Amino acid sequence: MNTETLAYMGDAVWEQAVREKLLREGGVRVDSLHRKAVGYVNAEAQAKTIKEIFDELTEEEQALVKRARNHKFHSKAKHADPVTYKWATAFEALAGYYYLAGEEERLSWFFGRAFSIIGG
Repeated sequence: MNTETLAYMGDAVWEQAVREKLLREGGVRVDSLHRKAVGYVNAEAQAKTIKEIFDELTEEEQALVKRARNHKFHSKAKHADPVTYKWATAFEALAGYYYLAGEEERLSWFFGRAFSIIGG
């Protein structure tokens, strides 16, 4: 599967994980939940995470991240510079890969690391 397709899936899986986390933490007001979610699902946060954990990934995972990061895009990012957008796409592609491959443990580890990096 190409990295753009993996990123498409990963974006949805990450969004769902963020929403579930915020609800489980007791969030009830949608406006507040949305503001908090944006802190996790933006390109800067995703790029920061994938860069920070890159050395913790297997060679296969690193190769996937590099392939996704280096993918030629035909559209422009709306809220991020091109380099940040590419790293964020790599984050999403890795999430999509874990999800579609049924790598539940690895996906859980990845999201746990992302939550700790982004959330402080």
